[in-house]
Amino acid sequence: MRARRVFRVGERALLVELASGTETEAFHAELLRRRAHGALPAVREIVPAARTVLLDGVDAPDLLAGQLREWTIPPLHARVERAIDVPVRYDGPDLAEVAALWGVSVETAVRIHSAAEFRVAFCGFAPGFGYLTGLAEQYQVPRRTTPRTAVPAGSVALAGPYTGVYPRSSPGGWQLIGSTDAVLWDTSREPAALLTPGARVRFVVESR
Repeated sequence: MRARRVFRVGERALLVELASGTETEAFHAELLRRRAHGALPAVREIVPAARTVLLDGVDAPDLLAGQLREWTIPPLHARVERAIDVPVRYDGPDLAEVAALWGVSVETAVRIHSAAEFRVAFCGFAPGFGYLTGLAEQYQVPRRTTPRTAVPAGSVALAGPYTGVYPRSSPGGWQLIGSTDAVLWDTSREPAALLTPGARVRFVVESR
């Protein structure tokens, strides 16, 4: 897999555009791997999104842009570090509807979701909100037709290919399947976000 397009952004940044979310995750993982091994030119910040990766604070952007276009990116492999366990009560108001969309019982829906291993593809929307991939394609669900004006903090939710956890109360149209007491964003912690791009995540069932 090769990076599709590379654009200059300002004087010291590059935006790499990929063909799919899967390719974006693999490209981001390769950037992190090369930086950890000292094989990436100086870059201050790497910011993944759904189909792009921004590299900011690049010392030699034109040189790096040429290199990025020639990289062959290996398929994404599971990272070996310990997964972050997020305890979840599967008590969301949309759980039964999600189970029906999947064509399974509520109990089976809980097993499907809690058995998956997720990866934080990118962060956005609100501080500490991670977009997690890991569910098979047949378990994608649409957003709600009418968004809620206030989703409680700690809500575990689904939309399209992603699972997310609301770090604070906010409007939202995702399907709510559970809740957690985990603190997603804490400015006294380093890093402040519990879930950062590339991290492995598991949802652990708590009793209701």
